[in-house]
Amino acid sequence: MNIYSSKVKKIVYGGDYNPEQWPEEVWEEDMRLFKEAHIDIVTLNVFNWAALQPDEHTYCFDKLDRVMELVRENGLKVCLATSTGAHPAWMARKYPDILRTEFNGMRRKFGGRHNSCPNSPSYRRFVPELVKRIAQRYGAYDNLVMWHVSNEFGGECYCENCEKAFRVWLRDKYKTLDNLNRSWNTAFWGHTFYDWEDIVLPNLLSEHFEYEKTQFQGITLDYRRFNSESILACYQMEADILKEITPDIPVTTNLMGFYPLLDYYKWGKAMDVIAWDNYPAIGEEAASIALTHDLMRGVGGGKPFLLMEQTPSVTNWLPYNAPKRPGEMRLQSYQAVAHGADSVMFFQMRRSIGACEKLHGAVIDHVGTGNTRIFREIRQLGEELDALGAQTLGAEVPAKAAIYFDWDNWWGIRYSAGPSQDLDYRQEVLNYYEALYAQNIPVDIIGTDDDLTGYQLVIAPVLYMTKTGYDEKIRKFVNNGGTFVTTFFSGIVDECDLVLPGGYPGTLRDILGIWVEESDALPSDKENHFSYEGKTYPARILCDILHAEGAEVKGIYEDDFYKETPAVTVHEFGEGKAWYAAASSSRAFYHQFMQDVCRTCGIEPLMKPQENLEVMLRKNENGSFLFLLNHGSGPLDVTMEQAGEIFPDKVTVAAGDCLHMEGKDVKILKYQEQEK
Repeated sequence: MNIYSSKVKKIVYGGDYNPEQWPEEVWEEDMRLFKEAHIDIVTLNVFNWAALQPDEHTYCFDKLDRVMELVRENGLKVCLATSTGAHPAWMARKYPDILRTEFNGMRRKFGGRHNSCPNSPSYRRFVPELVKRIAQRYGAYDNLVMWHVSNEFGGECYCENCEKAFRVWLRDKYKTLDNLNRSWNTAFWGHTFYDWEDIVLPNLLSEHFEYEKTQFQGITLDYRRFNSESILACYQMEADILKEITPDIPVTTNLMGFYPLLDYYKWGKAMDVIAWDNYPAIGEEAASIALTHDLMRGVGGGKPFLLMEQTPSVTNWLPYNAPKRPGEMRLQSYQAVAHGADSVMFFQMRRSIGACEKLHGAVIDHVGTGNTRIFREIRQLGEELDALGAQTLGAEVPAKAAIYFDWDNWWGIRYSAGPSQDLDYRQEVLNYYEALYAQNIPVDIIGTDDDLTGYQLVIAPVLYMTKTGYDEKIRKFVNNGGTFVTTFFSGIVDECDLVLPGGYPGTLRDILGIWVEESDALPSDKENHFSYEGKTYPARILCDILHAEGAEVKGIYEDDFYKETPAVTVHEFGEGKAWYAAASSSRAFYHQFMQDVCRTCGIEPLMKPQENLEVMLRKNENGSFLFLLNHGSGPLDVTMEQAGEIFPDKVTVAAGDCLHMEGKDVKILKYQEQEK
C-alpha cells in the first residue's frame, strides 16, 4: 500500500519549511542546500493564515504562489498545510468568540497557538472559505502529494459556545435527562439535573477542585469525549472540503503520540494516513519511543504512517536541551521506519531567528551553510534513503501479540478518586510492552473496535473500564484458543464510569476465574513481595487481594495480612488461557512473566535477544525487511539467524554469520520468506 499513490517512489525526506519568515534572496540558497542533503519534500504553509488573509475580505496568495513554483522547479514534493493552526490578530479583535476560555474560567486574548475555540461560529465560518481557496488554487499541482490540516490539534475550551454545544452533544447521546442522571449517578450529593440548561462544563468553576480531581467523574469523562469530538469535527470540516476538491490527494494532520486530550482511535478513522511528531525526552528509553510508534500505527489500523516531525538535533522546551549525539538522529529515524513509517521528516528546515523556537534544531542552522555536523548527518541519511528507494514502502508489521490501550480507560483512571495517585496507565502498558520489546517480539497496539482474530496473545493492563460488549469479545477470543493477560484494578466500571456490581473484576470474572475482594494501595516507598516460579518479586502501587474461583495459582504474596493469597493466576477457559497479575512489579518480573506466557502460546522472538539490540520486521511484496538497531554506544556482534542482503552495506550474509555493528548503528536485512 503506497500512502502517497503514484506520485512518490521512495520514503520521502524533508520537513517543515517556513520561507515566509525569510527574505526571498535566501530561498535559492535553501533550494541548493536541500538538494545537497537529498531533501525531496517540504511541508509548506503551516502558520501562514495571517499573511494569506490580512483582513476579513482580502486574500493574498502571491508569496505562496512564488514558493510553490520555486519548490516545483527544484523538484520537491509538497505536503501543503491549510494554515488554520493559528488565527490572525484581526479575527480575534473583531470576533472574540474565536478565543478560548481556560479551565479556570479565564478568557484568553490573542496570542500563542491553538487559541481558536473549536465551537466558535466565527472559526467555523472563516476556516472553510480559506481551505476552499487553497484547495482550488493549488490542488492541481503535480508535486502536491499530501494535505496537512491545521497543526497539532489539541487543547480544550470552556467558553459559553462550548457549554451550549456540550448540552446538544449530551441530548444527542442520552436523549432524556432521566438517562443522563442515571448514567452520571446524580442521586449522589443531590446533583440531579432538572433541565438541560442546568448542565455546565466541568472545570474549576463547577465540578473540579484540581485539574484531574473531579467530584463527578461521569460528567468530566463526557466532557473529555465531547472536547475530543469537537476538535475532530474541525479537522473533518477541512478534510471534507479537501476531499471534495481533490479526491485523490491524501489528507492528514500531525498527531502527538500519547496525547491525553484527544481520542486518537476516533481520529484514525477520519484520516487517510496517520502522521505524528516524535519528540522523545532526552534519555527516554528506546522501548518507550517504540511503543509510541506502535500506538500511532495502531490508531491507523496497522497501516504505515508518516513521521511528520522530529528534531534533527536539539529541542527547545525541555529543562536541559542537549543536542542529539552523533548517530542518534539516524538511529531514531530508522526506528520510526522499522515500526511502520514511510517518511522521515523534520521540524524545521531553516532555523528561525526569533520567538520561542529560535533555538530549536533545524536542517540549516543559523550559520546558513551545510558546514555543520548535523547537516552532514542529514546528508548521509538522505543518501541512504535514496539508495533504499521504494523497497520498504507500504510494508506492514506482522504481529501475533497485541496490547490494548484505550483513551476512555486512560481518562477514567486519571479522574478516579482513588485508589492511588501513583497509578499511571501508560507506564503499566509500557511495563508489558518493554518486556515483549526486549524479547524481539513485535506488538500491535489495539483499541476497542479492533478485531482480535489473528492474535495469539492480547494483553490489557489495568482494564479499569470494561466497555459494554468488550468482555464478550475477550471471552470469544480466549474460548477459541487465545491467551489473555490483564492486571490489578481491572473490570471495575463500565463506559459511564459506574461500578460493575457483583464483585471485581466485573464481567471478566468468569474468564479469569477469580474474585478480587479488596485492594491494598502502597505508598511509593513501600512494597510487598510475591513469589513466582521460584523467585521473589516486588509488589508495588496496588495489590489486589483475591480468591481463586477455578484459576490456578502461579504466584503468592509473601507479606502482610494477605500473605499466601494469590498474586499471579492463570485460568483455562475454553481452548485458551487467561492470566491475572495482581500487583505492579519490577522489570525482572515482567520479562520472566512475558517470556513464560509467550512460550505457552507459541510466540517466538524475531531473533535471540541481545542487550541494546532492537529487532523489528516489516513485510511487503518486495520481501521481508529485518531492522537491526544498536541503541548502545558501544559495538555489537550479532549472529545472523537468516540469510539475505544487508543494507546499507549491500553485502550478502548467510545464517550463522557474525554481523558487526558500531554504536548507534542500523542495519537492514532483506530476505525472502521460505515457502513452508
